[in-house]
Amino acid sequence: MTHNPRELFFAKSDLDLEQTHRFTEQALAGADDGELFLEYTLSEGFSFDDNRLKSASFDTAQGFGLRAVSGETVGYAHATDLSMAALKRASESLSPVLSGHAGQWAEAPIAPGAALYMAENPLDGAAFTDKVKLLEEINAYARSKDNRVRQVSVSLAGEWQAVSIIRPDTGPLFDVRPLVRLDVSVVVGEGDRQETGHSGRGGRANYAQWLAPENWQGQVHDALRQALTNLESIPAPAGEMAVVLGPGWPGILLHEAVGHGLEGDFNRKKTSAFSDRIGERVASPGVTVIDDGTLPDRRGSLTIDDEGTPTQKTVLIEDGILKGYMQDRMNARLMGMAATGNGRRESFACQPMPRMTNTYMLGGDKEPEEILASVKDGIYATSFGGGQVDITSGKFVFSCTEAYEIKNGKLGAPLKGATLIGTGPESMQRISMIGNDMQLDEGIGTCGKAGQGVPVGVGQPSLRLDGITVGGTG
Repeated sequence: MTHNPRELFFAKSDLDLEQTHRFTEQALAGADDGELFLEYTLSEGFSFDDNRLKSASFDTAQGFGLRAVSGETVGYAHATDLSMAALKRASESLSPVLSGHAGQWAEAPIAPGAALYMAENPLDGAAFTDKVKLLEEINAYARSKDNRVRQVSVSLAGEWQAVSIIRPDTGPLFDVRPLVRLDVSVVVGEGDRQETGHSGRGGRANYAQWLAPENWQGQVHDALRQALTNLESIPAPAGEMAVVLGPGWPGILLHEAVGHGLEGDFNRKKTSAFSDRIGERVASPGVTVIDDGTLPDRRGSLTIDDEGTPTQKTVLIEDGILKGYMQDRMNARLMGMAATGNGRRESFACQPMPRMTNTYMLGGDKEPEEILASVKDGIYATSFGGGQVDITSGKFVFSCTEAYEIKNGKLGAPLKGATLIGTGPESMQRISMIGNDMQLDEGIGTCGKAGQGVPVGVGQPSLRLDGITVGGTG
């Protein structure tokens, strides 16, 4: 199969590139903005459970989305048929949006830079039997490590997405986006008690590094360690106390409690807790939050977003001061701001909207041990599971999947059932110490918004937050 998206879209269908470009110009005449988004995606998934391969799937998806933007109104039509006849039918459905609209075309996106990831298809990197063998080896290895292991679940997923974005104001844009992920979950038990541990890793690369034993064995050790730790956990305390967050994946709290509130659409509509607050202090001194879609091979990275805008490193909060928002083209234009390369969509069947890429907090000057030592009584949280956030108020509730008590500056017993409760803006003001150990997550984040899921990255250093409400069972 060709890895050239130009051939996928214009050599293997009845579409002609020049004709398609002319069609897009005509279809969007009178609009303020818009594009034709073409997509071809190959994906596969393997699930190993109960000592056997439970499922294996392979899927091919293709289609287009044609969008016309007039003021705040959007017309959108999509189909799985990559043909000129289908494009013409789609353009007819946009006429109510374009009828009577003079149209003042938005500024064209700048030219993209070098690709941030390989173009090769990761699904071609290993044979089907090699992938099944890998899952069998992981399962056997995990079960051999401790006689308390009762269940092992392993999943492997890969994707190769080719896109083309045809706009009236620029030449055709192409991007090829690989994505892989390996997850290991381990259930351990003693008597009637069972606990779970999990480790996931992924990125925009091929399978090679995940097939290497030294890498997947590390994931098994991480999952087993977490499960055994939770097996010894005691009920979490409840009340208001100091909370120390570990580096890396705990940045998911930053993503949910603060990141969504900094997306352009919520701020244009003034439904965010951060609306109309650019230039104001919204976090403690020393807090700098960045969204960066340009990190090579990272899960949340994109060479260009789904509107054709190159991604960039966007400073959202600098030293506690709100500096800007993440913008797609429509909301940026309506707010008189610049697009930041954050226009993203789940697939050709979805409209783009402002979404995060890799969102993280920069490190500070404190040693992690110094942060722990500063807490007399509190909790230390290193991993989170599910959570809920209200964008308008910023209120959040997050459950900890790995946490420990802190007693007199030292880690104590592991805790079970701890939840963190608060509001994003208030929590950002309660950061009192920032570690020098900033880490990005291992490449497992998927962000949901308006029914669309997209891959994202998170990260942060160790943090001390004061006066955080902890819900517990103890």
